[in-house]
Amino acid sequence: MARKNNRNTRGKIVSAAWKLFYEQGYDETTVDEIIAASHTSKGSFYHYFSGKDALLSSLSTLFDDKYEQLIPTLTGEMGSFDKLIYLNHELFTMIESTVSVELMARMYAAQLTTQGEKHLLDRKRIYYKLLRQIAAEGQERGEITREMSAGEVARIYTLCERALIYDWCIRDGSYSLAVESERLLPLMLAKLKA
Repeated sequence: MARKNNRNTRGKIVSAAWKLFYEQGYDETTVDEIIAASHTSKGSFYHYFSGKDALLSSLSTLFDDKYEQLIPTLTGEMGSFDKLIYLNHELFTMIESTVSVELMARMYAAQLTTQGEKHLLDRKRIYYKLLRQIAAEGQERGEITREMSAGEVARIYTLCERALIYDWCIRDGSYSLAVESERLLPLMLAKLKA
């Protein structure tokens, strides 16, 4: 039970921080405002994060929370590619409405310069587990090629998503990430079809 409470406390801090970053901007948001908005304590904040900059690596937590919400909506009738495109659309819609281009670019920059953990590549995340599961199901159904492992299919999918986000960032969010992805992701994934 303590582990779940720890996860809830960390999650509250992450959610509050990213909401404030989106509404006020990263530079204008203080640790005290994050603590107040998350209804936690300063001790709790510093137990999980060394400071505000450490929160940049927590965006993957927000993404994984979104995937956990979406898992029950994936039905057996949906094909594997339909599931992937649906998950992508929902995540990219969330990104557009809750994460500024500036913050997304900062998070990517932090991943490029970090010497420690690269949270976006953490294969233990719900994101990767779910993608491998969908890929394996697609291979069993004969929808996805068996010429590569389910893990490799998931890796290619994540590469496509990162490429779309990266382009959106360097173009300063000048187009809808979700709409552009609906157009391009099926083309990028076409070679994975059985």
